[in-house]
Amino acid sequence: MSKKQLNIFKLLSEKPWEESQKAIDDKHDGKTLTLSREKLGVRTIMVVSTVIFSLFIVSYSDRMLVHDWRSLSEPWLLWINTIILIFTSFVFHKAKILSDKTELEKAKNYLLLVGFLTFAFITGQLLVWQHYVNLGQYASTNPANAFFYLFTALHGLHILGGLFFWGRATTKLFTKNYNVLKIKQAIELCAIYWHFLLIVWFILFGLIKKASLPEKPESKCAPFLNSKLTD
Repeated sequence: MSKKQLNIFKLLSEKPWEESQKAIDDKHDGKTLTLSREKLGVRTIMVVSTVIFSLFIVSYSDRMLVHDWRSLSEPWLLWINTIILIFTSFVFHKAKILSDKTELEKAKNYLLLVGFLTFAFITGQLLVWQHYVNLGQYASTNPANAFFYLFTALHGLHILGGLFFWGRATTKLFTKNYNVLKIKQAIELCAIYWHFLLIVWFILFGLIKKASLPEKPESKCAPFLNSKLTD
């Protein structure tokens, strides 16, 4: 094996996220990425989720143009759920501000409120599903229904994943011995993730609303004009 091949193999085997490698890299002009594993993990999740949602949104936009597309009615509960999610993101931001000030006892109350609001949002989404089921609008009824259930289910799964880490951070605040820095970082990352989910929901809700707009009624003159054109 040549010297050049050995150098390439050594470069590929480096692990810049490890402390030992960081010490070596920092001796050179370039510096090792200082992101923690947790921050890097959250950013990776958001990037992957963005790609997944983008692919489905592109498919959704293309599928709307097909003749068999039948728009769904828009239940008012979707607006309520959107307001709840906005308020949840705002409360999480308040918890982060208190966390930055190391006022963790006050932040704990806001985190509990976040959990309550998030469960309210999920419950509201399930009620929307129940509303459509009662109307006989199943996922197999038409493509618009299928995409609606897909979007809301995928978004809901992301929220449930966020609740897992929210629960870990919140329960630690009820213990006597916890690492303040780690708790503050956990609250910060959860807040960022919730803001991300809010942005995603804005996009999905906009698409759902666009697809559920009623079709423009046909003009009274249209039949007359059509008959004239065919004559």
